[in-house]
Amino acid sequence: MSKTLLTQEGFQKLTEELSVLKDKSNHLITQIEEVAQPDESGEDGLATQLKEELEVVNEKIDSIEEALGNSEIISGKLSKSQVQVGSKVKIKLTGNTIKSFHIVSHIEADPVQQKISDQSPLGQALLGRKINDLVEVTAPVGKITYKIVAIS
Repeated sequence: MSKTLLTQEGFQKLTEELSVLKDKSNHLITQIEEVAQPDESGEDGLATQLKEELEVVNEKIDSIEEALGNSEIISGKLSKSQVQVGSKVKIKLTGNTIKSFHIVSHIEADPVQQKISDQSPLGQALLGRKINDLVEVTAPVGKITYKIVAIS
């Protein structure tokens, strides 16, 4: 299994999320213990709901711990001549529209913040490319050609 490359920011964000989830898990366990006391108020439904929520939280914790345990933080200077995970890329679309993207691992991907996964069609097409390369990507609307204008 290959290592998942993470930016320092992505590693920090996952570490913080893990801490929050562990706190939430502990809180849920406490709540379950409190409502699981036998009484006649019908708290069984609440206990079941809390247990289901705890299961979801614990699955997220396991997933993040596995990702962090199998990750490598991108360090050092990134190449400005070739696109790689961690690169910020400016691409020119048809016309003169220029878009900027940050190539990150699938764990860090957030299209709203222009962070695209190295496993997405565009991310895969950009990896290993250089400035002025034309990159063709198949999209639902057909083939789109981009030109790489900057790498940082």
